[in-house]
Amino acid sequence: MGIFDVPKTELIEKTAQKLKDVSQISPPLWASYAKTGSHKERPPLRQDWWYIRAAAVLTKIFTIGPIGVSKLRTKFGGKKNSGFRPESVRKSGGNNIRKILQQLEKAGLAKNITKGINKGRVITPQGASLLEKASAEIMKEKGIVLPKKSDVQEVRSETNEAQVEKKRGRKKKEVVVEAE
Repeated sequence: MGIFDVPKTELIEKTAQKLKDVSQISPPLWASYAKTGSHKERPPLRQDWWYIRAAAVLTKIFTIGPIGVSKLRTKFGGKKNSGFRPESVRKSGGNNIRKILQQLEKAGLAKNITKGINKGRVITPQGASLLEKASAEIMKEKGIVLPKKSDVQEVRSETNEAQVEKKRGRKKKEVVVEAE
């Protein structure tokens, strides 16, 4: 899958550009002057930070899901500068993450589920295809080509046979032909 083969920062930037076209995802009025957490001293400098955070949340949902607001707050948190005292770790603000998750659900890119004891948001096929399209564009721009599945399966089958023989305590018989 190409999503794991491209740099995360470029994937998030490309996905943020694609999320700007989705009508359900838009920053609220307070987003221009709100901080992203108590560990930050100032609001974000970029005007499009809402879309970048939404893209980052979408990639986290894809890789970790099901995931909830509390876990995402921990993931986006950071260290608070306490002056001369030691730094302390703080969680990110929950309101912006909660609003982004609600917008992603409205757009049909994520959905809320309960899976066993875990509950939270998981990515929908539309969200996965959005990420895959963004990663495909990045791979095309950078010229990244993934090996074919048949080549990868051949290499894996050869190594698996060697591992099985090693576990059984056998060595492969080598045929030595002596020159006369």
